[in-house]
Amino acid sequence: MKKQHLDAILVVEGKTDKDLIDSFLDCDIVLTNGSEVSRGTIDYLKEASKTRPIIILTDPDTPGKRIRDILNHEIPTAHNAFVPKEKSIKRHKVGVAESDPDTILDALSHLIPTEPSPKSDLTMSDLFDLGLMGQDGSTEKRKALEDSLHLGHTNGKTLLSRLRALGYTRQQLEEICHGR
Repeated sequence: MKKQHLDAILVVEGKTDKDLIDSFLDCDIVLTNGSEVSRGTIDYLKEASKTRPIIILTDPDTPGKRIRDILNHEIPTAHNAFVPKEKSIKRHKVGVAESDPDTILDALSHLIPTEPSPKSDLTMSDLFDLGLMGQDGSTEKRKALEDSLHLGHTNGKTLLSRLRALGYTRQQLEEICHGR
């Protein structure tokens, strides 16, 4: 089977993530080696981001979120890919290495920029008005939206940030939430 090629630097947490991805994807992979991302790794990725796309693919857990937050802060041009937690569990472990290749490739086909798009007009009030936060059933509505748009797990603030990064407007979000 011929490996797919990805012309980007893919950032993952550990060796087992790298080994799995290497089995089906031809790309440059950088390891963070845990949640304490080294200054050297950050500096390398910042420099590399000047000429190559950077994609952050961390585990759908708290340490993975911490790594993602650090890298997004340091490399605002990075893009994010999210594997759904429910598709990334094996033998009581959660992570990229526990995902299957199709789940990872699907995540890589739905990248989310770090920086907000200027065309987005969404506000926290919009999320509240649409029942995505602060109301009974908000968690379930947010989860359905996260799944359909490949946003990864979010709270209200993170949801707003990711939707704005993708350039969604209030009107578009209303259409999605009301199934139009």
